[in-house]
Amino acid sequence: MDKEMLITQNDILEKGFYDVDIDPTLDLFAEIERLKKEKNAIILAHLYQEPDIQDIADYIGDSLGLAQQAAKTDADMIVFAGVHFMAEGAKILNPSKKVVIPDLKAGCSLSESCPPPLFKKFKEQHPDHLVISYINCSAGIKALSDIICTSSNAKAIVDSLPADQKIIFAPDKNLGAWVNKVTGRDMLLWNGACMVHEIFSLEKITRLKVRHPNAKVIAHPECEEPVLRVSDFIGSTTQLLAYTRNTPHTEFIVATEAGILHQMAKQSPGKTFIPAPPDNNCACNDCPHMKRNTLEKVYLCMEYEQPEILMEEGLRIQAKKSLDRMLEISAQLGL
Repeated sequence: MDKEMLITQNDILEKGFYDVDIDPTLDLFAEIERLKKEKNAIILAHLYQEPDIQDIADYIGDSLGLAQQAAKTDADMIVFAGVHFMAEGAKILNPSKKVVIPDLKAGCSLSESCPPPLFKKFKEQHPDHLVISYINCSAGIKALSDIICTSSNAKAIVDSLPADQKIIFAPDKNLGAWVNKVTGRDMLLWNGACMVHEIFSLEKITRLKVRHPNAKVIAHPECEEPVLRVSDFIGSTTQLLAYTRNTPHTEFIVATEAGILHQMAKQSPGKTFIPAPPDNNCACNDCPHMKRNTLEKVYLCMEYEQPEILMEEGLRIQAKKSLDRMLEISAQLGL
């Protein structure tokens, strides 16, 4: 019996992906293009994915752009090359479509820092507060939220609310603190953070600035405040990409996940991009969850349509309300 006939749902849950051998002579790029056409599939990829995955994606973007694409696609199957909460978001918005992910175990340290049962108790202690949650959270947290935001639209969404509206912001304390600073609010922050964006070393960035005096430091607002304080530009992944493309500056120290450097180099081939160094002995600043996805796993999940994102309908409906609110506000604000 073929090995693929023996693979069970438990095997996929245990390993995180559909694990069968692939013919080493197979042209994966050509095979993926074939499967897209045969299955009317779309590949959505986050900017932190490895270069090969970005190059075969139909859309590459940040969390806001990916959510917008997922909401309007007419594909029958959505292949979400990102982390689990992103694929969940696509399923929330597309209950009738099949949503698959290359590796189910592509999680998120930030999402995991906010367990729904604990957050529910926290929310109950502040009944007069509206809950805005960063999209980097589980479906359970989305269901407990009033509005979802991304780093692209967080400031605009908070600014759109009455000045006296009390707000809980979850789960990222660094993004929340930055939004407080730029809006003049005093939102109540959940104590969560992204492992990649908290690892950057201010001391090493300072040394890099000495060696590269013309380089502009650009950072994602999930970074800690000392790194943001020395940054020349702060923005979402898409905003960082646009800044490097549109500014006359030619050298940048980039304080976010290193996957974005692929698109930066493609869009601005004459410019220099230096990854901000982390505060450890590794020279990398990759997200281990994002990098669980590989070209091989993308092919396998398309070929066998597994692992599939499934969700209880009551949870999906409740979570969809906060996502819809974000998309409505973003559309009203022209974002």
